[in-house]
Amino acid sequence: MLSLFDKKFDINQLRQPLADSIKALVTAAKWAFFALLTGVLVGMVGIIFHKGLDFVTAARTAHSWLILLLPVGGLLIVGLYHLFRNTKDTGTNLVLSAIHSGAEIPLRMAPLIFISTLVTHLCGGSAGREGAALQLGGSIGNSLGHLFHFDQNDRHIMIMCGMSAAFSALFGTPMAAAVFSMEVVSVGIMHYSALLPCVISSLTAHGLATLFGLSSPAYIIKEMPTFSMKTAILTSILAILCALVSILFCVCLHQTERLYQTLFKNPYLRAFAGGCIIVLLTALVGSQTYNGTGVEVMVNCFEGSVPYAAFLLKILFTALTLGAGYKGGEIVPSFFIGASFGFLFGTFTGLSPSLCAAIGMCSLFCGVTNSPLTSLLISFELFGFEGMPYYLLSIAFSYMLSGYFGLYKSQKIIYSKLKTNYINRQTH
Repeated sequence: MLSLFDKKFDINQLRQPLADSIKALVTAAKWAFFALLTGVLVGMVGIIFHKGLDFVTAARTAHSWLILLLPVGGLLIVGLYHLFRNTKDTGTNLVLSAIHSGAEIPLRMAPLIFISTLVTHLCGGSAGREGAALQLGGSIGNSLGHLFHFDQNDRHIMIMCGMSAAFSALFGTPMAAAVFSMEVVSVGIMHYSALLPCVISSLTAHGLATLFGLSSPAYIIKEMPTFSMKTAILTSILAILCALVSILFCVCLHQTERLYQTLFKNPYLRAFAGGCIIVLLTALVGSQTYNGTGVEVMVNCFEGSVPYAAFLLKILFTALTLGAGYKGGEIVPSFFIGASFGFLFGTFTGLSPSLCAAIGMCSLFCGVTNSPLTSLLISFELFGFEGMPYYLLSIAFSYMLSGYFGLYKSQKIIYSKLKTNYINRQTH
């Protein structure tokens, strides 16, 4: 038997692994710096945006007559986009296209979506805020990539960094924010090269938001039943129904936009008409429950009660608002719809309504974004780990059964939800 000392040691065998390690360390240091920079810049913009939304929401709540200005606000938004020569704006779809197909994101998208979203919320449009945040973050991240002369692949990572930072600053879920920008672009694959940058930018933005006193609303699940065969069956039924509601929401959003464009060719007339419709619907409902983000209604799903038709009315208000050209986002409305539908399901079946509201929120989000990992992380960050079996089961059902529908037309489904097949198709 040969002794270990009889074997010659070749130093050349270490050169390549050592070189690879040094290269990885240099790359990690580079991305740590730029992710930190992105997190600070986008985080501060996100904080200002959050404060602005809080201010205009409080103003509208205190002065309910402001909703009468919604048609005028629509004219202002269209005028701003014409002024900045951004009439063919596709919103978050453009951000996703920039990552997987190299489309260019103009820096002017950031101030446009910032101002127009504030106008939408001030005047009572039914929209969210995270969609606007993704556009803000993506625009700023892309511009930083240009400023430092990054190649196209590195600019894609900068866009994802910006998206994660903005999502984290506004919604207060850093784990989900870090993963979402990597998962939502191409369903079925993950851009893991962006993991470290997105994690750092997300944590940085969240730290800044916490420093300035921003936090997500508290959702307290009053009753957490023991996970059993019965509760598993009820959870599965709820998840299946949530998948169907998510399809309904996506279809309503896209079809309403097409209907507006068919009936009103002129964008000014389209926005004005849409504003008038929302004002009329609000008067018919008798309150502004379905205007703005509706966060207070989501909290009520855990603490009190909501009207049975709340989820349907929110779908209607949001589709009519965004389809007409008002700006904001679709993610918070999806949480509203999921929470109110889950609460309704829990009320009728006897399963904890607050737990069903939580299941509905994460299931609806999964169904409309096709992002199961992000949905699971959001459920943990918002509701804790105690309900893990419920969230895990419901998200799995919702992902598979929501089909190839989605909020974002530029999102690509790389692999089939039913088989291990490469399909590379866009959502509808």
